[in-house]
Amino acid sequence: MAAGVELGFAAPVGPAGAWRLRSAYFPSKLYAPLPDRPDAFHRTLFVFACRGAACYRQPGPRGPLCVFRNQLPRQNDIYSAEPPPEEPPPDPAAAAAPPCRLRGGAALCRICGCLGPRACGRCRRAAYCGPEHQALDWRRGHRRACGLLAAGDSSANAIPEHNDFLFPEYEILIEPEEPEFPADNSVDPSDEQGAVDTSKDPKEQEELRATASAGEAIQSLDEETLEAMAKHETEEDKIFQMFKERVAAEPEQIIRYCRGGKGPIWVSGENIPEEKDIPSCLCGAKRIFEFQIMPQLLNHLQVDSLGESIDWGTLVVYTCADNCGAGNEYLEEFIWKQDFSAGSV
Repeated sequence: MAAGVELGFAAPVGPAGAWRLRSAYFPSKLYAPLPDRPDAFHRTLFVFACRGAACYRQPGPRGPLCVFRNQLPRQNDIYSAEPPPEEPPPDPAAAAAPPCRLRGGAALCRICGCLGPRACGRCRRAAYCGPEHQALDWRRGHRRACGLLAAGDSSANAIPEHNDFLFPEYEILIEPEEPEFPADNSVDPSDEQGAVDTSKDPKEQEELRATASAGEAIQSLDEETLEAMAKHETEEDKIFQMFKERVAAEPEQIIRYCRGGKGPIWVSGENIPEEKDIPSCLCGAKRIFEFQIMPQLLNHLQVDSLGESIDWGTLVVYTCADNCGAGNEYLEEFIWKQDFSAGSV
């Protein structure tokens, strides 16, 4: 388990360095091996998200998101037990294109990278996992190149392989967080005075004082209701203020990683999961916090569209405490979506 928080930053990779993003080089996408587990010498976590903005308005903690874990020992049938060479391949331009086949010759889907037993009936060059991704690729890019490929026209190779359905690709660079902050960032709901004292907004403090002084004159709300409302507002302010202060030193962070650590930092006092809300793994073990995805990632995904976009405050991933599973399995873990509260943005 991690001793401290590690921060991830999105690093663009140009065509000349795209070969380093091939799976054999184990780029951080999130690559999270466990040093004390021989069966998890290679270990990666995959987060999938829908591009449809409407899906993010639906209720529920997970929303249009899912996360999978995959792990392998050092000796396996897919990757060499020795580190890959550090020098670029003989043809970096070819290496920059998405891989289309496994070492054993099996074709891969152009959209998702899974096994692609279905080939384009026209050019016989593009492979897909099924008809849905074949139709998607036709609308989003393959239509331009298919006829040229079928005719053997070499100019088809000049048409970019990137499909605009996919998110832009980055490498995640990892750095330890500087220990500038206290380890306990929890909020004590009973600490009303502390919540009031941490409010940085003089205008809001003035409004609270005015509300308190005029409390007897307000007939529609009793004193107990007013006090409860004021307490909730100041607690919410405190949580969001702590979130902003925690990320201020490294505002470009997109990942906070600390498997089994203290826990995530929340953007709001609303929709924070309790222990009962996090389901145990299928093996029976509890799930523990491993990492969270920060809202800054949205700036890199190019998802804004006519004022409507996918959105979140933070995404928190919990994984099996026992890290169960063996071989080349993809095991689903749990992700919790928390949104910003209306008053914090």
